[in-house]
Amino acid sequence: MTDPYGFLRTPRSSVPSRPADQRLGDWREVYAGQTLLPLVSEQANRCMDCGVPFCHGGCPLGNLIPEWNAYAAHGEWRAAAERLHATNNFPEFTGRLCPAPCEDSCVLAINADPVTIKNVEQTIADQAWELGYAPPAPPGRLSGQTVAVIGSGPAGLATAQQLTRAGHTVVVYERADRIGGLLRYGIPAFKMEKIHLDRRIAQMRAEGTIFRTDADIGGRVDAAELRRRHDAVVVAVGAEERRELAAPGRELPGIHQAMEYLTCSNRVGEGDCAAPALTAEGRHVVIVGGGDTGSDCLGTALRQGALSVVQLDIRPEPGPERPEGEPWPLVHPQVYRISHAHEEARGRHGTDPRLFSSATLHFEGGADGRVRALHLTAVEPVGRRPMPGTERVIEAELVLLALGFSGPERACRLGEQLGLTRDDRGNFARDAHYAALGEPGKSGRSANSGKLGEPGASPPPGRPATPKAPPWAEAPAAGVPPTWGPPRERPSRRRPDGVFVAGDAGRGQSLVVWAIAEGRAAAAAVDRYLTGSTALPAPVAAHDRPLSA
Repeated sequence: MTDPYGFLRTPRSSVPSRPADQRLGDWREVYAGQTLLPLVSEQANRCMDCGVPFCHGGCPLGNLIPEWNAYAAHGEWRAAAERLHATNNFPEFTGRLCPAPCEDSCVLAINADPVTIKNVEQTIADQAWELGYAPPAPPGRLSGQTVAVIGSGPAGLATAQQLTRAGHTVVVYERADRIGGLLRYGIPAFKMEKIHLDRRIAQMRAEGTIFRTDADIGGRVDAAELRRRHDAVVVAVGAEERRELAAPGRELPGIHQAMEYLTCSNRVGEGDCAAPALTAEGRHVVIVGGGDTGSDCLGTALRQGALSVVQLDIRPEPGPERPEGEPWPLVHPQVYRISHAHEEARGRHGTDPRLFSSATLHFEGGADGRVRALHLTAVEPVGRRPMPGTERVIEAELVLLALGFSGPERACRLGEQLGLTRDDRGNFARDAHYAALGEPGKSGRSANSGKLGEPGASPPPGRPATPKAPPWAEAPAAGVPPTWGPPRERPSRRRPDGVFVAGDAGRGQSLVVWAIAEGRAAAAAVDRYLTGSTALPAPVAAHDRPLSA
């Protein structure tokens, strides 16, 4: 166990990052080259080993945080890695990218500084790789069932790894030329170097997962045909429908979506080109949007040599403490936070680059036809209405729209080909067990279903594609459908049989930790569909939400 008085004796101390001016000279991670182990073990010893560890509830994966904190405190990295991987397929991703809702709900956070859970998690994951504690875990036998996973972001990868380890043959289809989704092209290397993604992919290949790139499902590849070739399909395409800014002058050259910009930069890191097609070098940059994507654009623009960078956030500037309406243990309280990119901007320009309570009025073009300025206004904290007399103009030679996402891309025909529908938030509709929902109708069978007993026919909802008989059941005669199993239901909506939705495609824009949790839970649902039961964990239901106000 940890030191029962550790939280009283040892103050919180996060792992130090490299100096900001040094970081801006390269694309390496902010912590690269630091000696972390003594500090991390000391910080892990602050864990109180609570009788009711609220950090479990703050984390959708249900990470066994007090357990691996205790092992890390004593330098028992193999045991720590085993407990960490018991609930998280990719802790090196979450240890770098997750905003750590577990720390928000740490019991110490009631009246003190929480344990540095995120730093401990990252260190355990890195030690596991360095010391050889993360070998491939191929299945002992194969089920004979095949599953297609569409999308290779964190949800798709987690689904694939869980199902592969359960013995199913899994093929991951990715539209881009490399595996990883936004982990590959949306996350800058200074937040997570691609070596962490590449070695996980290599591990999954060694376990038997098959990867197919340049596979445009719903475009060049018909999704319905893909469904016919596999026993089940998991749609994990993410939420990549980018929100637009309806402001006069939006059509001017020099105004781009944030993901377009970040992808260009990441392709340089992958060796595809010597310089990005879209760069901030020598330009005055304005980022519209105050979230993580905007922060990623900020760090990228600074490294590319922008003359200045301003980040607009329509939300009011939060205070240093939790608001009264967001008490512990609620996660994601509105408090003032500084990312590493904000820290770098302060170091270079001397001020916080963010303008809070600010909204765009319109863009102004120059003689060359490109954007040259942005007109903005202050807005009211509630209602966000423009405040008279607050208009101002700032230079803007490159504008990046980081306004978030609103569900899977509308232009892709994948949903149409699989018979999927969207909920009122624009995401693919699904039930609590990740099964896709189709159009309203009287029949519970897919519109593509044949008659039961015919080759390629779809079974009723809730039945395995190849049903497994209970021990007491007699084998049916040849060609006669089995009769065991739960009573047939007649839902009010058609269900595209054998199709499941995981991650942001069904939840909407969310965190990497929720994507992995959904991938694990969706894998359990698919395994149950294919075999009639499952031993795979399901940490969250499809409609669960964070513990927040």
